[in-house]
Amino acid sequence: MSAPVQWIPEDTDRERASAARAYDYLLGGSHHFEADRALGDQVLSVLPANIMARQNRDLLGRMVRHLIDAGVRQFLDLGSGLPVMGHVHEIARDSGRICRVVYVDNEPATIAHSGLLLRGVPGTALVGADVRDPDAVLGADATRELIDFDEPVGLLMLGVTQFLHDEDDPWGLTARYRDALAPGSHLALSCFTWDNDPDTMRRTVEMFRASGRTPIVPRTGAEVRRLTGDFTLLDPGLVYAPRWRPDATSGAEQERSNLYAALARKQ
Repeated sequence: MSAPVQWIPEDTDRERASAARAYDYLLGGSHHFEADRALGDQVLSVLPANIMARQNRDLLGRMVRHLIDAGVRQFLDLGSGLPVMGHVHEIARDSGRICRVVYVDNEPATIAHSGLLLRGVPGTALVGADVRDPDAVLGADATRELIDFDEPVGLLMLGVTQFLHDEDDPWGLTARYRDALAPGSHLALSCFTWDNDPDTMRRTVEMFRASGRTPIVPRTGAEVRRLTGDFTLLDPGLVYAPRWRPDATSGAEQERSNLYAALARKQ
């Protein structure tokens, strides 16, 4: 039996909540502290965030497995959080295929934890950069070392766009990432939406604002669809997350969600 991976840097502030560790808590993981659980419980008071987290992680698995089956062998994961609980490199490992994965996050705690979690894991790297700075992400040494932009790439933006405000121009940012990709590449999206349960999402936005945190930004289906640009949407198109190619992980086929999902291909 292998020894557990050391994931806590010596200078970690356990009293300061981390969004990535709170997400791990909502997923049912073990990489979190009391402050993170308190943050997760605060979100749960207005939003079924544990269900949404599980839907999003299951969606990640279905999309990455589809891309691997389609021949994609390199992935750029924007706003990745902690690389645990069935993340991209673990899905690739379980597929038996050799893939390269670059995770991108700008939260200092996530960067520090991920450095330990990914130590010794071949073909993986963590880039500490803000997704709002495509030049920093695409030009990072680790990105250039692991990602060949002349070959198809799986660009993953799952659960990240709600942190991009309109003044950040998420559509222009996404276009800059899309433009860097070779034909045969794919953009995988999941996005918070108003369309299913606007009252719950409104309460969630108000809770973030009242707590002093930057509010999230849910979007309509039309706004999410714009993120795919001229890429071709794969079946079943833009749908609620559990409806994207459902399997045993995704719940009822007709289940609605506060998350939209789409996978689009560059021709």
